[in-house]
Amino acid sequence: MESLGKLRPLVLFVSGLMGLSGVALAAAASHGGDTHFLGNASTMCLAHAPVLLALYVGHATFRTATLSALVLCLGTILFAGDLVARHYFGDRLFPFAAPMGGTLMMLGWLLIAAGAFFGRRA
Repeated sequence: MESLGKLRPLVLFVSGLMGLSGVALAAAASHGGDTHFLGNASTMCLAHAPVLLALYVGHATFRTATLSALVLCLGTILFAGDLVARHYFGDRLFPFAAPMGGTLMMLGWLLIAAGAFFGRRA
């Protein structure tokens, strides 16, 4: 788990990009015709960006913070990316990208919950 600590700056970087993407996707959805995919992608990005920031800040507080953040990053990117690809290209990123992303997001939240049962970092 200690080697994951080296990836912490990536969590902060993705948090910022996810917030940016969420706002940009919301703007695109409000100006486009069918906004179903973009609106949902925006919601996922805007919901997870502050969580990633909190996990970055809370790294010293609980052991599963960095792993949770990385799993949430990947899951949200896959899920939102698939929705954006469907909107702009009319096709998926790859088969089962959105379900895989959704499963990873749920796993990330489960890892956050599991952090309650592990001791604090020394």
